[in-house]
Amino acid sequence: MNTNVTHNAAWNDFNDAEAQHTGLDLIPKGTIVPVRMVIKPGGHDDYSQGWTGGYATLSNDTGAVFLSCEFVVTSGQYAKRKLWSNLGLYSAKGPTWGQMGRSFIRGLLNSSRNIHPQDTTPQAAAARRINSFADLDGIEFLAKVDVEKDGRGDDRNVVKVAVEPDHKDYAVLMGVASQASRGGQGGQGGSGSPAQAAPAYAGQAAAPAARPAAPVSSKPAWAQ
Repeated sequence: MNTNVTHNAAWNDFNDAEAQHTGLDLIPKGTIVPVRMVIKPGGHDDYSQGWTGGYATLSNDTGAVFLSCEFVVTSGQYAKRKLWSNLGLYSAKGPTWGQMGRSFIRGLLNSSRNIHPQDTTPQAAAARRINSFADLDGIEFLAKVDVEKDGRGDDRNVVKVAVEPDHKDYAVLMGVASQASRGGQGGQGGSGSPAQAAPAYAGQAAAPAARPAAPVSSKPAWAQ
């Protein structure tokens, strides 16, 4: 009985409790961090668009369709910090939001697979294609941190831009051979030269190239 009294007394006395933390400081805007993107399934499928697997989310308020994404910083000063953003797929207001989502996905594929944004080789084209949204779930790339207001008017970190291999710090932050230092096609160096795919991905991209290409009309718009 005495033990319980002592325990309860300690529980009711908060003088020795640690001061509360007001929350983590924001990651400074413009900081470049390596992240792993995880898609939070929304359960919305549209087979006519190629949106399958339940990855997309449909907003009941606006009718917009998007990918609800969580980005986990994988290393460095901000390791394990999480950021959130929605990648637009469709908006009743027009194509702008969907095009922004497509541009971001192109950028993160370039970043993840070490493909220069100006590279138009068959290997680069293959690297910018996905079979489904499942290919994006768990993908790792470099992201530039941004800051925006949330629904309550508070600042929060978001990800809106993927850092591609033409960025001066890409090779160091990703730990890969610089495409510019390897040179472009035909041994032509310089940052403006089309870059080759990273060796690790080049082997993966070779298999699809051996199969007959599917007609363009058979690919959903988001996958092209």
